[in-house]
Amino acid sequence: MLREVWSFVDAHRRAGRPVALARLVARDGPGARPLGSTMAIAADGTWRGSVSGGCVEAIVVEAARAVLAGAAAHVLPVTPGEFLLPWEDVPACSATMQVLVLPAPPPPVHDAITMALRQDRPVAVGVGLQPPYRWSVAPTTDQLPGDQPAYVEALPRRRRLVLAGATDLAAVVATLAEPLDLAVSVIDPRPGHVGSGALPASAGVVRAWPDEWLTRHPLGPGDAVVTLSHDPRIDDRTIRAALAGGAGHVAALGSRATHAQRLRRLAGTPGLDRLAGPAGLDLGGASLAEAALSILAEVVAAGNGRAGGRLRDSRLPIGVHPATTAHG
Repeated sequence: MLREVWSFVDAHRRAGRPVALARLVARDGPGARPLGSTMAIAADGTWRGSVSGGCVEAIVVEAARAVLAGAAAHVLPVTPGEFLLPWEDVPACSATMQVLVLPAPPPPVHDAITMALRQDRPVAVGVGLQPPYRWSVAPTTDQLPGDQPAYVEALPRRRRLVLAGATDLAAVVATLAEPLDLAVSVIDPRPGHVGSGALPASAGVVRAWPDEWLTRHPLGPGDAVVTLSHDPRIDDRTIRAALAGGAGHVAALGSRATHAQRLRRLAGTPGLDRLAGPAGLDLGGASLAEAALSILAEVVAAGNGRAGGRLRDSRLPIGVHPATTAHG
């Protein structure tokens, strides 16, 4: 997806180095990566992303380098099984992929995408599927020009994760959340906690009562609230406000005994059956990092409408893929 490689694209563009993009725009069977998967290849030989998970990336990189050297943009058909030796098994993901290889968007489109991602605003990006493979950008997909067959990707705002309590665990959760592209806010009314310096720069840290902050910043069904303060005066108020709001996932840290006491204190609170406690999936870990991973795993599963069990025990599709379409 564009979001996965955009920081790489932007950094090279600002340094004056050309970048080519390779985008998976069609496939005639199963594959390891969803449609819209993108590789970014810079003129200095570095690259990020993938279109297949690993089996054809070397071929795609060579095609992108040719485009950077002056070759025309084109749609490259690639079949993983095509490059096997006669005695090798054909991989399960042997479908023919159509990979659009072209220069990264020109400055007006590049700047519009960069600004939307920086300000966490939704944006829709289209790229033509026929020469001259024009890029376009608009606030929504229906505002993109429809004068050519195009591949369209909607980049929504990031899901929000609100952590109540600026604790050592909150710092680890916020750090691990960075590559998950969650917009993390850590809210705590205690000056010594918000000023600890332990929280990563990527997290928004606010000194406030979390329940009051949630009232001023309503959340949506893809967002989550997790209480981590271990202080009932903070956690209980936060839980009541979160359950009364629109957050899709509300969880509270604590042992089973602590959670039983919490449920007794909050008895009669509307929506209490939605509260996930103790927070996290059962990973059996004890360290801060393992606890943070458990909490975030539940946040991701809930955001994608999953229970968070083992893949070997599930028959559901492995991934939940974002909205990407071809039209025109």
